[in-house]
Amino acid sequence: MALDITEGHGQPQPAATGGVQGDTPQGQQLAAPARPRLGPEDWRATQEIAAQLGETAHDPLGQVGRVVGRLGADRARTFLTRTHEIEAAGGLMLPDGSRRRTPGGVFFHLVRADDTLSREDRVSIFPPQFGRNGRKKVPGAAATPVTPPPPAPAPSPAWADNDYRRVMAALQQETGRATTVKITVIGRPGATVEQGQAVVVTLTSEKVPDLPKGLPTPPAGTRYTVFVACKQWAKVAEALAADLEDAAIIEGYAALDARVEGIAVYATSATTKRLQAAKRAATP
Repeated sequence: MALDITEGHGQPQPAATGGVQGDTPQGQQLAAPARPRLGPEDWRATQEIAAQLGETAHDPLGQVGRVVGRLGADRARTFLTRTHEIEAAGGLMLPDGSRRRTPGGVFFHLVRADDTLSREDRVSIFPPQFGRNGRKKVPGAAATPVTPPPPAPAPSPAWADNDYRRVMAALQQETGRATTVKITVIGRPGATVEQGQAVVVTLTSEKVPDLPKGLPTPPAGTRYTVFVACKQWAKVAEALAADLEDAAIIEGYAALDARVEGIAVYATSATTKRLQAAKRAATP
């Protein structure tokens, strides 16, 4: 998939050929950046990130694709997480203070401001807006269309009940020992019940993430019953009540418990996205 979208928020630019001119010594040309070809998994990550940013037009979608193609889906999602945190903390204004940046603007600003980017990555993600004649391109010029990658290969065959029974029987011969078990649950709880010195909430996960090829499909609708100390929950409850867009972030120990008809989570720490972002912003 050839991606060729100019820097910024959706300003189109024709495909660069031969070389591009711009921030280079006089008479020296910078080679046109390699355009990443996205596989099915990176394409899905690109669509997911762009949708969360509200950037669904083909130009910014292509630029998100270049971020994923050059830096990888995991690193791109890290920028997305930081974008959500900044948005939850009140957003980021433009340099002239005229208005708040869009979520996509925050995302691309974070990528551009990352001083760990190599020059090659930076030029590939944010190509200079110059044509072969050395003149700056006019916004609105034709852009190379963004074309989805070829159809993904057929998924791995689903595991049958016999597959699970055979695997579990083999595993009974020798069981390993887990030294650390940790789970993170993010979301907005429903009803809360206070019992003694603990608060109990439930959250249900309906969305199954993209998993590596070959893994069985987990069941949807997993229910998590979370036990949080009252002292820890107080600040979380206050933050959630103050902002309906905020979400709880709970870390703890997980165990399968028939008494709660699902997975029990015993919280070791509890906060929210907004509280976490405020704490990070206050750290020198």
